[in-house]
Amino acid sequence: MNQKITLLWAAALGCFTVMIGAFGAHALKDVLSANGRLETYDLAVQYQFVHTLALFLTGILMSQFTSKRLHYASLLFLLGIIFFSGSLFVLSLTGITLLGAVTPLGGLLFIAAWLMLFLGILKK
Repeated sequence: MNQKITLLWAAALGCFTVMIGAFGAHALKDVLSANGRLETYDLAVQYQFVHTLALFLTGILMSQFTSKRLHYASLLFLLGIIFFSGSLFVLSLTGITLLGAVTPLGGLLFIAAWLMLFLGILKK
């Protein structure tokens, strides 16, 4: 992903994270409590927020570092958010435990993103 696309995704996800966090704390609190998944939902919001910030900072770093690895890092952060937080959101709201198997894939994508970020900065 290029710098503009990365920053646009980060801005959109930042907005979405605040909205979904507030929605979970208020409108969905009863459903999440009934499913026993309030902590799971909170974890999904937390990881989405942290990695949205990482995505945003990666976009900013693209103007300082020309490594293609930063472009890969941004894509991996985005995919990690989708797989990790997305699977936890669906799990929290539906109780479909099979989706718990997708969550570690998101974690691996986050690890790969941080590694690409490291390597992209290192190569300057």
